[in-house]
Amino acid sequence: MCSSKEATADPSASASPWSTTTGSPAETAALGERLGRLLQRGDIVLLSGELGVGKTVFTQGLGSGLETPTPVRSSSFVLLSEHPDGRLPLFHADLYRLTAAAEVAELWLDEEAADGVLVVEWPERWAADTPADHLLVRFEADLGPQAITEQRRITIAACGSTAAARLQDFTAAERSARGAAKVSGR
Repeated sequence: MCSSKEATADPSASASPWSTTTGSPAETAALGERLGRLLQRGDIVLLSGELGVGKTVFTQGLGSGLETPTPVRSSSFVLLSEHPDGRLPLFHADLYRLTAAAEVAELWLDEEAADGVLVVEWPERWAADTPADHLLVRFEADLGPQAITEQRRITIAACGSTAAARLQDFTAAERSARGAAKVSGR
């Protein structure tokens, strides 16, 4: 949800998008958990992808990384779920059922979640008022009738200086973890 103009407005605040493939819901949740451990107050994470690609599973992982004691569930019938008791409050919005920008604006999402972490599924519904600083997580999967894979291609991009710093921290941690796994022979 970050235009190329916005992404390049401040080159020092940019981070290259990062991609990986997960092979199961457990791997998708674990990826979310690792990112969740790094998130800080005021961070906004937008999750984009078709139905069934793992957005809620990823959010469950984010909740684990934020040490949220209450289970994170699909919020398709609740526009905004709050999980206030973790390391930071988690606000999980699912905008799938909304059709008008005015409906999204009435939720005051960024103001509502300023004291915690905001995760938004279906951010395309919020496009006109999306905060300039956010992480965008895109999910892609083969969901055709013959699909037998649990693989998901997940790409994380940053828009804004805070999100770029968070993505740089995340990619550094991922490189370090992969290096440690190679040394230990896993």
